[in-house]
Amino acid sequence: MSTAPITRTRSEGSPPAPPRAAVIIAVLVFSAFVMILNETIMSVALPALIADLDITARTAQWLTSGFLLTMAVVIPMSGSLLQRFPVRGVFVGSMSLFCAGTLVCALAPGFAVLLAGRILQACGTAVMVPLLMTTVMTLVAAERRGQTMGTISIVIAVAPAVGPTLSGFILGALNWRWMFWIVLPIALLALAAGLVWLRVADEREQPAPIDPASVPLSAIAFAGLVFGLSELGGHGGRGVPAWIPLTVGAVAMVVFGARQVRLQRADRALLDLRPFTYRRFSVSVGLVIIGFMGLFGAIIMVPLYVQDVLGRSALVAGLITLPGGLLMGLAGPIVGRIYDRHGARLLVVPGSVLLCLSLCGFALLSETTPLWELVGLQTIMMLGLSLMFTPLMTDALGALPERLYSHGSAIMTTLQQVAGAAGTALFVTVMARASVSGGAPDMPGVHAAFVAAAVISVTAVAAAFFTAARPAEAVVAG
Repeated sequence: MSTAPITRTRSEGSPPAPPRAAVIIAVLVFSAFVMILNETIMSVALPALIADLDITARTAQWLTSGFLLTMAVVIPMSGSLLQRFPVRGVFVGSMSLFCAGTLVCALAPGFAVLLAGRILQACGTAVMVPLLMTTVMTLVAAERRGQTMGTISIVIAVAPAVGPTLSGFILGALNWRWMFWIVLPIALLALAAGLVWLRVADEREQPAPIDPASVPLSAIAFAGLVFGLSELGGHGGRGVPAWIPLTVGAVAMVVFGARQVRLQRADRALLDLRPFTYRRFSVSVGLVIIGFMGLFGAIIMVPLYVQDVLGRSALVAGLITLPGGLLMGLAGPIVGRIYDRHGARLLVVPGSVLLCLSLCGFALLSETTPLWELVGLQTIMMLGLSLMFTPLMTDALGALPERLYSHGSAIMTTLQQVAGAAGTALFVTVMARASVSGGAPDMPGVHAAFVAAAVISVTAVAAAFFTAARPAEAVVAG
């Protein structure tokens, strides 16, 4: 097989990407799948880590919070990185960091080293999804982007669904270190595949130097917001009051945004905010935020309901999410093909309705609800999200000129992280305040949290009618 590089196409109506493009995208999808699988694999492992490492629950929670904070810091920089370095170089650096972090976690003698390994993993993971989105947009002709972007839903949906289930199986038979030993050879295989097959000829203009003030401002802004939301959601126990990091993050965000607006006039912004000047992008990203709030809210609330209200095991809680995640991944390419022909609105409107109906169904749960009904509601929700995410992501990025693809994908991925933290914080806070058992998960608290989610989903139904009725056309860079 030839190893000649593929040149990015720019013109509208360009021919379908050559066969090697499919191989490149497959390598990136597989790599991102492994990374995001690792992001959620820790969700049911914290009790085992608390016992084995002799640490408190608050300390153990930093294995998740530290990962999310690192993602929040690195992702906004990914747009600038993708404009400055070749795709192959970014991929190799990303996967190498992830593999190194996985090895450190597997060998960690204690909590501090384990946390360092998780931070290394997060540094690699943060760049991969923007890299995948940007590569799809630059290698695939406009009329086929929906179908190809549908493959990304496999990463977004199936990996988070499989992670808790896989973790439950591993912990049922093996030590927690095997969660990393099993992932490591798969990650190394992805790295090897990228070294062999990832050849993309980049057409980048000479980038301006990175603004030194923007990097710390970005880190403080996004880390402050995510950490504050995590504390607000009850992850931190008796830690720093949530309003302090939220205030610091919000102020830094205003300063960061103002600086980027000024710098982007000379194309020197770390994170170019001009994608928000495109209506399709703004509407689509807003709906993605609402969808991710509902998704992450369900990810945190359903296991709490299954384990604390129904009294079932962590493995059962993980298995309940599996059918819906698998369905969402399988539906992605089909939804993408429909988008290529008919546009976003035909899919997003019924998708938002299914999301709303499923969350209303969650609000009607009780102590005697059978598991099959819970699985059905979860599956309906994931089907609704599958009808939303692929068209929205494709329409958002398809509305941008090529020079803004990397920044648009970085913005979208960053806001997904913030939305996940916000959804988790909101629903856990509502649950704790409505609980009649001193803040512990119980039926009144879970009911109140799902009512809040259902109310938010009504906004998605209304906003869905503002999505475009036809597919986004290729936009010539300019």
